[in-house]
Amino acid sequence: MARVIKENKDKLIKDFHSVIADTEELMKTVSNESSGTAQALRTKIEQNLKQAKEYLEDFEDSIIDKSKTAARATDEYVHENAWQTIGLAVGIGILIGYLLSDRD
Repeated sequence: MARVIKENKDKLIKDFHSVIADTEELMKTVSNESSGTAQALRTKIEQNLKQAKEYLEDFEDSIIDKSKTAARATDEYVHENAWQTIGLAVGIGILIGYLLSDRD
C-alpha cells in the first residue's frame, strides 16, 4: 500500500513538473507575440505558473514533513517496544518459514 502511494505521489510530482515545463515553453512561444490578447494570455500564464510552482513546493514540503514524522514515530515505537518488535519479527519469520516449507 505504501509503495503504491509513493508511486502515485512520484507520478503526480513528475506530471506536475512536466506541466510546468510545458507552460514555460508556451510562455517562450507567446512572448514573441505583441498583441493585447497575447499580453493578457502571457500574464495569465505567468500567474498560473507561479501558483503551480508554489503549490508543488508546498506539496513536496508536506510530503517530506509527513515522511519524517512517520519515520520518527516508527523509530520511537521500535525503541520503546524493542522486545515486542523482535518477537513480532520472529513470529512473522516463523510463519513465513512454515508456509514456505508446507509448499514442498
